[in-house]
Amino acid sequence: MYRKDGDLGIVMKTLIKIPSPLRRFTHQASQVEVEAETVSEAMTRLCELHPDLQLQLFDEQGQLRNFVNIFHDRVDIKQQQGLATALNDGCELRIVPAIAGGIDLLPQLSPQEISRYSRHIMLPELGMEGQQKLKAAKVLIVGAGGLGSPLCFYLVAAGVGTIGLIDHDTVDETNLQRQILFTLDDVGKSKVKCAKERLLALNTDLNITCYPELLSSANALDIIKDYDLVIDGTDNFPTRYLVNDACVLLNKPNIYGSIFRFDGQATVFNYQGGPCYRCLYPEPPPPGLVPSCAEGGVLGVLPALVASIQATEAIKMITGAGTTLSGRLLTYDALGLSFEELSIQRDPQCCLCGSSPTITQLIDYQQFCGIPATPAEVPFKEITARELQQQLTSKEPLILIDVREPYEREICSIAGSRHMPMNSIAEHLDEFSQEQTLVFHCKVGGRSAKVCQLFIDNGFTNVINLRGGILAWIEDVDATLMKY
Repeated sequence: MYRKDGDLGIVMKTLIKIPSPLRRFTHQASQVEVEAETVSEAMTRLCELHPDLQLQLFDEQGQLRNFVNIFHDRVDIKQQQGLATALNDGCELRIVPAIAGGIDLLPQLSPQEISRYSRHIMLPELGMEGQQKLKAAKVLIVGAGGLGSPLCFYLVAAGVGTIGLIDHDTVDETNLQRQILFTLDDVGKSKVKCAKERLLALNTDLNITCYPELLSSANALDIIKDYDLVIDGTDNFPTRYLVNDACVLLNKPNIYGSIFRFDGQATVFNYQGGPCYRCLYPEPPPPGLVPSCAEGGVLGVLPALVASIQATEAIKMITGAGTTLSGRLLTYDALGLSFEELSIQRDPQCCLCGSSPTITQLIDYQQFCGIPATPAEVPFKEITARELQQQLTSKEPLILIDVREPYEREICSIAGSRHMPMNSIAEHLDEFSQEQTLVFHCKVGGRSAKVCQLFIDNGFTNVINLRGGILAWIEDVDATLMKY
């Protein structure tokens, strides 16, 4: 219960109770524990944890506002020693704002909204006030893809008043297997613009702000600062670390979700003193080690489940209902239809949220994740799809080798190519001579580049990688092949 402060004495733990009108400034936390010897120190610690409270409680001169009362163990501090009141270990401070004229900090619901959200309002844990909090909330969704699609639908349907949606991408036909926001008519169009049109057809009583751009170190803080919480629906490591770092620097909760093949994860980062993403994963994996959904695939219905968990966490955090996933990593295995909950803790040595952070501003996340700003030089040649077509047409002596998985080859293949999956090709090195010209390809060029490096390491010199893989071949040479 006690923490020694050198030889000067003992610092006490105090529980500060937060009234509901002010909880939007504490990420919906109803109570906050701090260590302090006096009321003044306790309020200072509180405002350090939740900076947005500063102007709500204190004026520009740092004086407690006249309409804010503080009770120490149910006694007004004005009847004690004011802000200098000494605290005992385990005592309680309760903030009671006196709002003149009965001004309501929450927006009122119209009769139509009360009818629309009646199933929410009937829940004792939410009620009218909970629905008003949803209307007042501002939520940013990063990514309008597999996770972002169902997230948008559920939060719009739930009545979240302001939703920001950022995604620089356009709709591709391969998205339609899981990204339920879009239709065939949307292919080639901006994801966020199509999303806004679809969502406003579901609920016109809200504000949707679209950002058809890439989230970057240059714009992240300016965009995120206007929102109460952020939901991570990203699909790459640089953006995931960027979202995490921006949320910690701005003191915003980060609702995390990820999907791959049949597996999903969800948790809440940077909330009520909990861990951040870097506490769990201090460093990213090397580039190419973890395949993307485009390379490894993803079960189409998987994003709906993980996104529903993220949306549930958002609603709970906004309304103050229930217990969040902060400090708990929820994993889901769709093949076994099983959930597991793992305990995760804030790392005191974390370079971002630890006691002595070394990251105090946004960094170059492409570089941090090992992705060079300019393509690194490789010891093998690369060839474009059109150049390969010319060489095949002129019947130049070369061997074209497809290193994709068998199921990928069933979808499409380049005529005349040999099939040797990447995972087993090392067993077939002795089938080739170093005088042969070997051209390797995969889906987009990443896996075949690794195979090229393998052959170079084993003494082969005439090794070539098809830049852009079979997708480039389909785009530039043979559009009749099935794209996936």
